[in-house]
Amino acid sequence: MCFMKFVIFVIFLIAISIPIFSESFAQDVQLRHNSDPVVVIETNLGKMIIDFFPFEAPNHVKNFVISSSNGYYEGTLFHRIIPGFMIQGGDPNSISGDPNTWGQGGPSEKLDAEFNDIKHNRGIVSMARAQDPNSAGSQFFIVHQDSHFLDEQYTVFGRLATQESFDTLDKIAAVQTGANDRPSNPEQVRILSTSLEPRHLHSNLLELGEPERVHTQISTKSTDDQTYSNEELGIKFDVPLGWLIQTTSKSNEAAPDVIVLGPKINDVNPYISLTIRNIEDQTIDEVILQKNNNLKEALTLNQLQIIDQSKIKTNVHQMSVVQKILINNNELTVKLQDVMILVDQKLYTFTYAASLDNFKNNLEIFNDTLNSFEILSQQPQKSSEDPSLLIIPDKNSSEEEEGGGCLIATATYGSELAPQVQQLRELRDNQLLNTESGSAFMSGFNELYYSFSPYIADLERESPVFKEIVKAGLTPMISTLSIMESAETESEVLGLGLSVIALNLGMYIGLPAIIIFGIRKKF
Repeated sequence: MCFMKFVIFVIFLIAISIPIFSESFAQDVQLRHNSDPVVVIETNLGKMIIDFFPFEAPNHVKNFVISSSNGYYEGTLFHRIIPGFMIQGGDPNSISGDPNTWGQGGPSEKLDAEFNDIKHNRGIVSMARAQDPNSAGSQFFIVHQDSHFLDEQYTVFGRLATQESFDTLDKIAAVQTGANDRPSNPEQVRILSTSLEPRHLHSNLLELGEPERVHTQISTKSTDDQTYSNEELGIKFDVPLGWLIQTTSKSNEAAPDVIVLGPKINDVNPYISLTIRNIEDQTIDEVILQKNNNLKEALTLNQLQIIDQSKIKTNVHQMSVVQKILINNNELTVKLQDVMILVDQKLYTFTYAASLDNFKNNLEIFNDTLNSFEILSQQPQKSSEDPSLLIIPDKNSSEEEEGGGCLIATATYGSELAPQVQQLRELRDNQLLNTESGSAFMSGFNELYYSFSPYIADLERESPVFKEIVKAGLTPMISTLSIMESAETESEVLGLGLSVIALNLGMYIGLPAIIIFGIRKKF
C-alpha cells in the first residue's frame, strides 16, 4: 500500500509540472476522479481533506503536496483564528517557538504568485503571504465564511472536500482566542499529521463541481481598481488592485477598521486606512477643535508638523502632516493626509500615509478612493454632474495648486470668517454657476485668483502677522462675492458678476488711489 501511494504521488508531481494537462474537460474530470490525490490533515478537533486546483496554481499545489507528504506541517498549529473569516496555519515557528513569532516563519525559498479568478468562498484553501505578492512560503489559510475581498489577491490552490472537513473547520473557528487572534489553548488546534492519499479511497468526497469564479462579477472600476464593500460596516470604496486589504478587530475606537497596504517603497508601505466611530451631539467644528488640541503636545515637541488643514465641505475636513519615524534604526520622513467625514453622527476618517518622496505618487489613488466612498445606508447618487459627490476636487479643479494652497481657506481656517468661506464654497458649487455665463465668470475669477494665491499662501505660513493682514483684507471680497447668491437667472449671473468685479476694483484699486491722491494733494 505504501509503495502504491508513492507511485501515485510521483505520477501526480509529474502531472502538475506539465503545462498542458489534458486535451479536453472530460479527460480532466476522468483524471481527477481516478488518480488525483488528496491531502488529509488530522487535527485534535477532527479531520480535513483537501482537494486541489492544479490547473490554476500548479506550483502552489506542488509545494503544498510535498510539504504535506514529508511531514513539514506535523506539529504546527492553526495559529491565527478569526471566526467568520478564516483559520491560518503552516508556520513551523508554532511547533515550539515563542507565540510572538507565530506567523513569521516558513522556508527561505518563496513562491511567485499564481493569482486566479476562483472566489474565496467558505472552505477555500489559499496561500498566506506578506505585502509582496511573491512572498508565499508554507503558511496557508482556510476560509471560514465567504471573503470575496481577498479574490485575485491571494493564490487559491485547493478546497475542503468532505462534510467532516467543514465540521472540523467550524470547530477550529469556534475555539477561544486571545491576543493577535492566537488560540488560548494551542493543543486544541494542533496538526497531528498530514498524508497524501488517492481520492478513490474516500467515498465521502462531496460533488462540489466547478468552483465559483470572479469573471465579470467583481465590481471593477478599471484595470487598476476594484471595489471593496463591507455590509457590516455599511461602506464601499475603490482600492488599487493588488493592494492588501485587512479588516482589523478594534482594540479601541481610534483603531482603524480597514487597512489597505501598498507595495513597499523606500522601506515604507504606503497605506490607506478607514476608521469609523460614533460621534454623539458633536459638530464637525467641535471634532476639528478636539483633534487640534490632541496634536498640541506633539507640535510642541516638534514630533510632527502640520502642513495645511481646511474644510473641504460643511461636513468634511482635511489635514496634512509630516512626521519623522524610526524603522530599523533609520529615521524616515513620512507624510500623512487625514480626511474626516461626518455623516449622521458617524465620523469616517480616511488616512493616507507614505514616505515623503513617494507621497505624491499615490495621492491620486487616495483621492480616487475618497471620491468613490459610499455609505450603503445613504441613497446612492451617481450623477457625475453633481460636484458635491466628490469629497476631493478632481485633478482639473482649481481648488488647490502645486506649491501653494487655497488662499481664502488658509487665511480664514479656524477664524470668525470660516462660515463665510464655506458659503463661498457652496456658492461655487451652486447649479446656477454651472451655466455658461456662470462658468465663464468663475473661470475668469479662478484664473486671476490662482495666479497669485499660492505665493500668498506660502507667505502666510511663514508670517502669522501677514496672515492676519490677509484676513482683514479678504473681508470685503468675501462680502461682495456673496452678492452672487441673489442671482435667479443666467443673465443676472452675468450682470451681478460684472458688478462684483467693478465693486472689487473700486475697493481694492479705486479707493486706495483716491486716498493716495488726496493725501498727495493735501501735503
